[in-house]
Amino acid sequence: MRRKSTAPLAAALLALFLSACARKAPAVKYESPAEEDYAAATRLLDSHDFVDAQKMFERVRTKYPYSKYSALSDLRLADLKFAQQKYVEAADAYTTFVKLHPNNPEVDYAAYRSAVSRWQEAPSDFFFFPPVYERDLTQVIQAEAAISDFLKKYPDSKYLAEAKALQAKIQGIMMARDWYAFEFYQKREKWQGCAYRLERILKDFPGNPREPEALYELAGAYAKLQERYRAQQALQQLIVRYPASSYKPRAEKLLADLRSQPEPAKPNQ
Repeated sequence: MRRKSTAPLAAALLALFLSACARKAPAVKYESPAEEDYAAATRLLDSHDFVDAQKMFERVRTKYPYSKYSALSDLRLADLKFAQQKYVEAADAYTTFVKLHPNNPEVDYAAYRSAVSRWQEAPSDFFFFPPVYERDLTQVIQAEAAISDFLKKYPDSKYLAEAKALQAKIQGIMMARDWYAFEFYQKREKWQGCAYRLERILKDFPGNPREPEALYELAGAYAKLQERYRAQQALQQLIVRYPASSYKPRAEKLLADLRSQPEPAKPNQ
């Protein structure tokens, strides 16, 4: 006697089970219509339905002006601009949020994203000539100011590590600009210009990887300018701060040479 197949029965039982599970799944409950509309707008943003998301967030802002979701809608509208790669508008929107809602729990997020937006608008290193440090760095400078301000005001933010990494990247470009200018003056033997740019690098980017080289080159520039005291100061800083640097032996030699030279004659009184 042939055994009847149990497949149809199993399929029917599975369908019944899934249907029961679907019925048991609790519906999302919102505390207020404002929260419900905000959640709907957020889903639209997450699905990149920017037009409808913008309409819904603006609705929340105007319909529930005293709700916390009104402020959050402002922030999400900034996120919307960022997602559309409208970085200048996004930066302005994030900055406005920080000014209007300084006590909001997400204010550090807004401050951080403002800096990121400035950075995104800055010229890229890829596929462009001349190099980034030869071009207009207005947005880079603004990004550096924004990220420095963020690090100062929100030292306990969860975005701290990302912000520090971004700051290092931004400062690398800004330092490259000053180093490029130093080399420009060096080739033309404009020693005052060299000294100015190197002093700026040492002041604005302390502890950077090129600091030993900057101190050595600064000493050389001051030596050319007959400012032996300043030259010796730069060399002594290099020797003390960077005893393992490859520039230390050269610094010691140059320092010895400068000390062995006779003092320059004083002008007649």
